[in-house]
Amino acid sequence: MVLYEYPFNEGIRTMLRLEHLFARLHALLPRDSAVDHHFALVTLFEIMDVASRADLKSDLLKELERHRAQLQAFRGNPSVSEAALDEITGRIDHAHASLNHLAGKAGHTLTSNEWLMSIRSRISIPGGTCSFDLPAYYAWQQLAPEQRRSDLTHWVDTLVPLAEALLLLLNLLRDAGVPHRVVAQAGQYQQSLPAGRTYHLLRLRIDESLGLVPEISGHRLMVSVRLMRADAEGRLKPFHGDATFDLSLCV
Repeated sequence: MVLYEYPFNEGIRTMLRLEHLFARLHALLPRDSAVDHHFALVTLFEIMDVASRADLKSDLLKELERHRAQLQAFRGNPSVSEAALDEITGRIDHAHASLNHLAGKAGHTLTSNEWLMSIRSRISIPGGTCSFDLPAYYAWQQLAPEQRRSDLTHWVDTLVPLAEALLLLLNLLRDAGVPHRVVAQAGQYQQSLPAGRTYHLLRLRIDESLGLVPEISGHRLMVSVRLMRADAEGRLKPFHGDATFDLSLCV
């Protein structure tokens, strides 16, 4: 099954982008190649760009507080494990405290590193980090993999509170959705959303053997899915048959 996710607001869209970038960074760091560590730095700078939104930190703190309040409402419910409730609220409290103590925007402390910022200013230029443009960076790339990895880990550590908070929030959000099987007739599916209820994320799982790609759109009143299939040149064309997939709406 292939999973597709659709955010209903800009805040969740930003969180999903950051999750994607942190996953890439996590995959690149353990490798030894200088090229991999170059793209780890590219990813680090992309995270700083995405996380530069002024209200991101406050939004994440508010969301952590919202989830904590929702969970506290289950206290005393005999069908809810108090131990499990304590565990998850403890994780929320830890993430909230770590993020709250983070000074400024994510990666703010790295902006005082002139060496890093000189690389950042040229890394988006095609070929802009050649040895004759940035000899100091070229010399760093010749270091032992362990030394480069140590440097990268030190820089990435400044972003750990942000990563922990948003990954926890996304996991809580995803756990709130209950998947149900739906049928797209003639390649189309629409579902009205109840008034007064705010959804943050749509999750769609579809069998990869079908070779279909969902185009998802939605707002506070309705979601729509149109199934597409790629032709020989990779262009998506509407699929006009019936197909089933699993759909979750997360609040």
